[in-house]
Amino acid sequence: MARHSRSLSGKVVAVTGGGRGIGAATAAALARRGAKVAVGDLDLAQAEKVAAELGSDAAIALQLDVTDHADFTTFLDRVESDLGPIDVLVNNAGIMPIALIEDESDHTTASQLAVNLHAVIHGSREAVRRMKPRRSGHIVNLASGAGKIPVGGGATYCATKFGVAGFTEALRMEVREAGIDVSGIFPAIVRTELAAGLRGTRGVRAVTPDDVAEAIVEVLQRPRPEVYVPKALGVSVRYGGLMPRRMGEWVNRKMGGERMFLDALNSAERKNYEARAAASAPAAEREDAR
Repeated sequence: MARHSRSLSGKVVAVTGGGRGIGAATAAALARRGAKVAVGDLDLAQAEKVAAELGSDAAIALQLDVTDHADFTTFLDRVESDLGPIDVLVNNAGIMPIALIEDESDHTTASQLAVNLHAVIHGSREAVRRMKPRRSGHIVNLASGAGKIPVGGGATYCATKFGVAGFTEALRMEVREAGIDVSGIFPAIVRTELAAGLRGTRGVRAVTPDDVAEAIVEVLQRPRPEVYVPKALGVSVRYGGLMPRRMGEWVNRKMGGERMFLDALNSAERKNYEARAAASAPAAEREDAR
């Protein structure tokens, strides 16, 4: 028997990194279902553009630096002040600079940890503190297929996404008896600026931001611990986990996964994205630079 689908009408949803790509598509998909959406982004003008395009009085745009934990907490306070108690937090903000580990700077390492992992942990902690007394809420954390299957040329990125995967699973165990759902989203290559220069792998198609947004809507309506986009990626992860290591690595190599990042390292298409990702320094690092 099919499970009852939860309505999103009137739900207050905060989306980090909502000014572009998956975040913007998710905000739009949620608004179409009647949710009240807060679009948070480091680029306020871009967040305001997205909120205006939603054409809803229930959509607001707020500047958000997820690497500044005090700012993140203030963002959530503002959402609750303007829209009401937060029902859903979508931890979407993320960066993906790629490099061989010996070429990766400390700055780049710190930025990925701050944006991709530390911000997810802080945002989730603040959401739990708000949701637990009400015994209601849903936290959705954007991981990646690279959080299940490692990719050369992105060791730190993979580490952050493996971290998100483990954190999400452990958090779900902590709060499941408190009425809070926690879900991890694992996309393959998503056709956004973040994936500039990357080719998909054989057998697992690249997806669009709208594909991921619809998966997020679906998991909010029918909660599950993990969602793969496309579903074929989940099949690869599950069957790959059953194989002996050498066989799994051979399959990954034949599918093109092993060199997916390495082949894009010198791509001209990545230059603009890499420059923007480099600007996403941890807040403390920016303070030191003033």
